[in-house]
Amino acid sequence: MRRLLFLCLVFTALHLCAANPSTDQNQKRLALYGVAFYNLENLFDTIHAPGKNDYEFLPQGSYAWNGMKYRAKLKNLSEVLSQLCTDRVKAGAAVIGVSEVENRQVLEDLIAQPALSARDLRIVHHETDDRRGVDCAFLYNPRFFNLERELYVPYIYPTADGSAEDMGFVLEDNRVKALPLYGDTTHITRGFLCAIGTMADERCCFIVNHWPSRGAESPARERAAYQVRRLVDALAKEYGGDMKFVIMGDLNDDPDNLSLTQGIACKFEAKKLEGDTDFFNPWYYTLRKQGQGTLLYNNKWNLFDQILVSANAVDPKYNLKNPPKVADIDLTKGLTFYQHSIFMRDFLFQQEGRYKGGPLRTHAGGVWLNGYSDHLPTQVYLIKQF
Repeated sequence: MRRLLFLCLVFTALHLCAANPSTDQNQKRLALYGVAFYNLENLFDTIHAPGKNDYEFLPQGSYAWNGMKYRAKLKNLSEVLSQLCTDRVKAGAAVIGVSEVENRQVLEDLIAQPALSARDLRIVHHETDDRRGVDCAFLYNPRFFNLERELYVPYIYPTADGSAEDMGFVLEDNRVKALPLYGDTTHITRGFLCAIGTMADERCCFIVNHWPSRGAESPARERAAYQVRRLVDALAKEYGGDMKFVIMGDLNDDPDNLSLTQGIACKFEAKKLEGDTDFFNPWYYTLRKQGQGTLLYNNKWNLFDQILVSANAVDPKYNLKNPPKVADIDLTKGLTFYQHSIFMRDFLFQQEGRYKGGPLRTHAGGVWLNGYSDHLPTQVYLIKQF
């Protein structure tokens, strides 16, 4: 019995549990679903796009970005993406949020790479007016996630006279409707990409983010958090309290910064969650207690790349200091948070030189390193009892 349960955990329900030869009607079938996020660090093609600040990533640009380098980056990134969540799920991540992509074509080129092509991944992407010319996107495996709706909500700067609520959406006939940009459009940045659908027969909403950088003032990220929080509340009102929410992205803040603790109202302890749409943030423990991060700056780790899970998908008894075994997790809520980790492999780290020990980037110090990204990916596992 224990061996059968273990095998069901290693694979997804669709991959193995359906083929389980056991005829024991009382046996509990368990399945894992991988959720991941990865900042792809300037995935640009080699062709100038009008309105895009892509001049550095042209053959004559400062990075001398050419077809050979572009193809190498696609190969490198696809190999990382193909390995995400495979520690526990043979089929890999069910869904992956990504940031810093120039356009849809680079995503098409990415998922067509040999390491990913067999998975038949699908793309959710909306072209934005970001000043840097980079967008967020959502990749999903249709075997495990059924897309029902996609929604892009712009990040809105406050209006000068304060006459508007400064949201990128409205509730119209109890349905969330995105608005066009308004207010200050001189500092346009990425908005919020929503993918709504079903996973494990439950409705889920994944919101992919890339909040304003540390070069912007802190209130810009707190404002982004405030807008995402309101967006979650509006979608919960439209769809009902049963929908599970996952907020993921490069938030350009650490788990204990105000944007997360107050803007999203995240909790580091599951027992302190209140209401179905409070959010559990397990990454505080990863950064502050375990000393692990996703990017290295001035020899100090930050953990900007986070995946947050709504309270209605978290066992309130879950303890990060002593993670429970599967048998001890309350699975009565359906799809439930199980584990989280930073994806770490030796090949993702620079092994020598000035930046030794940090993520192996594509470029550093003006030199092409044929690396991956200046960020490490993060991953979360959700578990479901059938």
